[in-house]
Amino acid sequence: MTALKISLQVLLVLTSLLLIPLVLLHKGKGGGLSDMFGGGITSSAGSSGVAERNLNRITVGVALVWTAIIVLLGLIESTS
Repeated sequence: MTALKISLQVLLVLTSLLLIPLVLLHKGKGGGLSDMFGGGITSSAGSSGVAERNLNRITVGVALVWTAIIVLLGLIESTS
């Protein structure tokens, strides 16, 4: 059981570190980190709609994995 717990904790750290840049890369509502790193340039390029949709899908997928890991870790802790 401890090997499963350790592997879930490692996955939790990795998904947490991946979620941070994914959230920060989203297009802002008006200024912010996304504009600082070139968000304004991509919005005028015309292809930002597809990129934004893909970024949304990836972010939601990683967030769901992150949530599932937290639930699994909670279940493991409650049975111990």
